[in-house]
Amino acid sequence: MSISVSSWEDDNKMSPLLALARKFNCFYLSGFRSSECKPFIVEGFQVGLISPKVMKHLINYPQVFHITNGCVELNPAFRDYNERSEKIDEVLKELREKNAFIALKGWRDECFEVSTAFGAPSLLKIDRSATCLFGVRNYGVSINGFINHPQKGKCIWFQKRSAAKETWPGKWDSMVSGGLSVGQGISQTAIKEAMEEASVPTDLLKKLTSAGCVSFYFESERGLSPNTEFVFDLETPIDFEPVCADGEVECFELLPVTKCVQKILAHDFKTTSAPVVLDFLIRHGVVTPENEPDFVKILELLHVPLQSIYGDRYRISKENGVGESMISV
Repeated sequence: MSISVSSWEDDNKMSPLLALARKFNCFYLSGFRSSECKPFIVEGFQVGLISPKVMKHLINYPQVFHITNGCVELNPAFRDYNERSEKIDEVLKELREKNAFIALKGWRDECFEVSTAFGAPSLLKIDRSATCLFGVRNYGVSINGFINHPQKGKCIWFQKRSAAKETWPGKWDSMVSGGLSVGQGISQTAIKEAMEEASVPTDLLKKLTSAGCVSFYFESERGLSPNTEFVFDLETPIDFEPVCADGEVECFELLPVTKCVQKILAHDFKTTSAPVVLDFLIRHGVVTPENEPDFVKILELLHVPLQSIYGDRYRISKENGVGESMISV
C-alpha cells in the first residue's frame, strides 16, 4: 500500500490553511511510512500501526508481542478483553518506569477502548497516553462555543490550556475538548467536559448541537495519532463567560470569527484542535471556496477515512509470518 503525495508536494503555492491541514495530517500524507511501520494485530484484526522506535522495545516482550516480517501481533493466547488489557498494561508500566517513551510521561490512569471500528465490541483497553505508541484510533469530543454579538458579529470562545497539562501545555484550544474514555458516551463526555472545563450550566447544555466530526492522522514526537473528534456547537448568551472548574485551563478568550484564521495558524495553537475550529469556520461561511483557493483539498483533509484505513481482517501466513492484507484505503 502507498499513497501518492506528489500532487501535494509539488504545489509550491499552497495557502496557509492548506499547509496547516497538511501539518495535522502529516502521517497520512507520508504514505504511513509503509516500508517501516507494521500493522498491530489483535485477534486477527488490524487495530493500529507500530513504528520501528516502538518495535525495538516491544521485541523484549516476546511472551506478549509476536513480531514478524509483516506485523506485530498481540499474543493470540490471550483470549479475552481483561487478559489482553492486563498483559499490555504490565508491559507499558515497565516501559514507563524505564522512561522508554515521552508519551508515557503523560500517564493518565484513564483508558481508551481498542476495537476494529467505532461502535464495534472492544478487544482491550489501554491507557490513553499509550495509544499513540500503537497507532490506535482515538475518539474525542470538542465544543465550539460561540456568540452572535450585536457589534462584533459572530465570535468564538477559546481556552488556553494549563501549563501543567501533560500534552500541549500552554497552547490555545477549542473552548471545550476531551477524550472518549472507557464507559463514557459521546454526549455524556461532551456534557462532563463542558461542566469541568468551562462551567457551562445545565440549562445551557441543552442547546448543544451535534455538528458531525473531523478525522485526521497526525504524527509527533509522542507517536502516531489517528484522531476522530465528534464536534458540537454551542451558542452561548452574550453575558456568558466560561470559567474553568478543574484547573486544566489557564484562561479564555473571545475572538470575532474574522480573526480566527490567524488564531489557528499561530504557533501557540494546539495543532490537533485546529481541524475543529477550521470545520466551524467552513460550516459557518467564514472560509469559503471563493476566499480560499485550496478549499477542496482542505475539506478532504478534515475527513480522512480512519474507519476504513486499516484492513478489516489480517491473515498471517504461518510459513513466513508475513501478513496478506495491509493498510487499506
